[in-house]
Amino acid sequence: WQMLPVGPTGYGNSPYSAQSAFAGNPNLVSRERLVADGLLTGADRARPPGEQLQAAFAGAAGAVLDEGFATEARAWVDDFALYRAIKAAHGHVQWTRWPPPLRDRHPDALARFRDAHAGELDFERFVQARFFTDWRALRAYAHARGVALIGDLPIVLAHDSADVWLNRGQFHLDEAGEPTLVAGVPPDYFSATGQRWGNPLYRWAEMRATGFAWWIARFRAALALFDAVRLDHFIGYTRSWAIPAGEPTAVKGKWRPGPGARFFKAVGDALGELPLIAEDLGLVTPAVESLRTRFGFPGIKLLQFAFGTDPQGPSFLPHNYPREAVAYTGTHDNDTTVGWFSDLGTAGRGAQGARERRAALRYLGAPDDEARDEARDEGREIHWRMIRAIMASVANVAIIPAQDLLGLGSEARMNHPGTPTGNWEFRLAPGALTPAIAERLRDLGETYERRRPEA
Repeated sequence: WQMLPVGPTGYGNSPYSAQSAFAGNPNLVSRERLVADGLLTGADRARPPGEQLQAAFAGAAGAVLDEGFATEARAWVDDFALYRAIKAAHGHVQWTRWPPPLRDRHPDALARFRDAHAGELDFERFVQARFFTDWRALRAYAHARGVALIGDLPIVLAHDSADVWLNRGQFHLDEAGEPTLVAGVPPDYFSATGQRWGNPLYRWAEMRATGFAWWIARFRAALALFDAVRLDHFIGYTRSWAIPAGEPTAVKGKWRPGPGARFFKAVGDALGELPLIAEDLGLVTPAVESLRTRFGFPGIKLLQFAFGTDPQGPSFLPHNYPREAVAYTGTHDNDTTVGWFSDLGTAGRGAQGARERRAALRYLGAPDDEARDEARDEGREIHWRMIRAIMASVANVAIIPAQDLLGLGSEARMNHPGTPTGNWEFRLAPGALTPAIAERLRDLGETYERRRPEA
């Protein structure tokens, strides 16, 4: 089961722009377990989510943090709680707008704030302790049923995050803490002006001087939660698209070198085997392929990209997949498969959509709707034809977005890259993944030997 990043989201609710590289999202704390533990009442469940957690904290008055969590989180939880409490006390503005003594982490100012806001700090620690208690239970439940968890490690951090506030010298920031260089990608399939993410770029030389200590801690934390981790924007470990902070788009960015092989060697020396998946989509250079191959990370194959004019298109066709690959119908940055197939000519795709549709129908063995009326039925089944194609491939892993299992259209799309609003809002309704869908997926798994038939 692969999921998006599970950190506390910031502006725009993007999980790729979290307020911490280590903390968990308070929205994922189980309210049912709080009720079962006697910390919430049925009446409390009618409150807004934040108030529910406050009520649970009040119900846990005097309780100490789980000793295991306190030990595991010692390196980050106090600073994260302090960041969250200061942010709340100043109207949730970003940290560069706090009073300079707090913005610049003057010890006396921080000590005074801790003394004056001890309750708020304890609340933030409580929420994180509950998140990680719930997560351990979730992972044990999954493992007991033979389900592994795949996480996601964003390559960049939100500027307004505890980590950037704590480690200003390791990011391209000015004296007031504002970014001077921000991350993104050049113009591509998704956007004619590229994507200006706005996250501050790392000072890789400074990080290398510490032996990549912060990164090693980050990987250690991620691998404590997940059985494997997807490396978002793997290309960025070889080079990054650096955009001057004053530029409104990504057009005037320039490439800057990334940390390369010495980075993964340092992480591997510290942590041992690295069960990582390289999200190697985009402008893949020989350096990217060499780095991925050297460390044995499987790359990603995306079926929706196989039928257009992309020079890499043939490599996304299932009959060309290598064994060491993770195959997808689409990802959170793509339209759903039904939405993609149905888009015959919007401003974003033009006539290319119709060409891709014909190519997909031909490859998948479905009749072109210009040839047979029944093809309209085939179109409604395009998601299952695409699912079958990646399941039938030799790629070691095949992953299907929930929206594609359900055959949902563009209304269920998770993210439109390069757009600031209206994203990350899709939610899976309880009971949506029915036994009938499970049976159909099970049948494909057995047919293509991705699971053993039941006795």
